[in-house]
Amino acid sequence: MKVQDIQNLSIQMGMSSDFRGNDGVSKFLDNKKKKFQKLSLPEQDEFDKEALENPYLDSRVYNIAENKEIKRVLVGIDIGPEEILIAKELENIDLIIAHHPIGKGLAQLADVMSLQCDVLSYYGVPINISEGLMRERISEVARGVNSANHQRTVDAAKLLNFNLMNSHTPCDNLAAKFLKDLIENKNIERVSDLTSILKEIPEYKEAMKIGAGPKIFVGSPENHCGKIALAEITGGTEGSPKLYEKMAQAGIGTVVGMHISEEHKKEAEAANVNIVIAGHISSDSLGVNLFIDELCRQSRASSIESGEKQGIEIIPCSGFTRFSRIK
Repeated sequence: MKVQDIQNLSIQMGMSSDFRGNDGVSKFLDNKKKKFQKLSLPEQDEFDKEALENPYLDSRVYNIAENKEIKRVLVGIDIGPEEILIAKELENIDLIIAHHPIGKGLAQLADVMSLQCDVLSYYGVPINISEGLMRERISEVARGVNSANHQRTVDAAKLLNFNLMNSHTPCDNLAAKFLKDLIENKNIERVSDLTSILKEIPEYKEAMKIGAGPKIFVGSPENHCGKIALAEITGGTEGSPKLYEKMAQAGIGTVVGMHISEEHKKEAEAANVNIVIAGHISSDSLGVNLFIDELCRQSRASSIESGEKQGIEIIPCSGFTRFSRIK
């Protein structure tokens, strides 16, 4: 498999686990195409053409230094120039995969946040309300990332001649679907039951060893969960804090998320919504592991066909804890 093959796999897996479903993602892309067609020629020249095929603009290929078969991959949650230097020391690294956005993906992080409206709609929050409340938050995030030195890591990869890509929302989609399927197939009554189930997941169990395992940030272990929503696992970054009141009105009693700000915590408390923080980097590792498992499966199958002994080798770094679910 080459870099673009791996990127295509990431996007395909993200779409297959998207809360919007394949039809919803197709409509999202169709709307982008319709907007593009209405633009003037100068505006079309400025338009990011990848948006016509890739529904996750925070997940991209940033550099193809050498278009070759990928055998050894460095995978990390955050990749910066320091990880690029680590790759140089390790030698024979064919590709570096980041989870969190870098480069143009970071600049366009806000583009994926509308997904949160569809996630909330799945749990009963009217789409018009979530869209209204998310509009300003999306604008806020876009302004917030605007000042970043987006190209720092990309430039380092180019200087040291490394292939570089990232997979953010596709992996977050995978983590959200995994947790959704797990929770919906369990009889969970109280918040303590929910945290106990989360702590059995390898990534979270490992995070507990360093004090970063699942925690109750709002509510208590004895509280009833009510309807559990995976509303803060995918969709770029935190949504509007004003949404908790609307979640409560939609019957949501507990939200599982990756992280929470103080403002969001106060709004959740006011709405009497339990907040269970599964863990940020551990949740990221869960999603990345699900992606890497499929990458390894396909690579291994391809290697067997070509008579080679093994597929892609994965070198974890930067907070990524590797747990394979390949049977």
